[in-house]
Amino acid sequence: MGDTYYLVREKAVPEVLLKVLQARRLIEERRMTVQQATEEAGISRSSFYKYQDDIYPFHDTAKGKTITIVLQVKDETGILSDVLHVIAEYHGNILTIHQSIPLNGVATLTISVEIPQQGDVAGMLSKIEERSGVRELRILGRE
Repeated sequence: MGDTYYLVREKAVPEVLLKVLQARRLIEERRMTVQQATEEAGISRSSFYKYQDDIYPFHDTAKGKTITIVLQVKDETGILSDVLHVIAEYHGNILTIHQSIPLNGVATLTISVEIPQQGDVAGMLSKIEERSGVRELRILGRE
């Protein structure tokens, strides 16, 4: 079952998720440890780890946006092709692709994609998650 992605106003986002963003910013900008950053942000480390992959700031740029995703996929012929086809449908420009050697029938794909300004990132990600053989999708980063 795939996740659904939403674009919501900051005032509608639960405080714990905003604090996760604050802690992540402290880790990146001030080189704090997770313990230090979560203490300063006022959340537990367990909350940070629970939600760290679930919220990212939305950056709308004139040249489009770059998103890096990590997929866990079954080691079956055609799955990478299916994922690349979905990206092409959404007019994504693939910047990098890395596939690990499959272990226990599962491979890890890391793909960086430039999405056009008017691109539907949420729609693309949802459609990728629906593909047969895709076990998990995580957003690794956005620019």
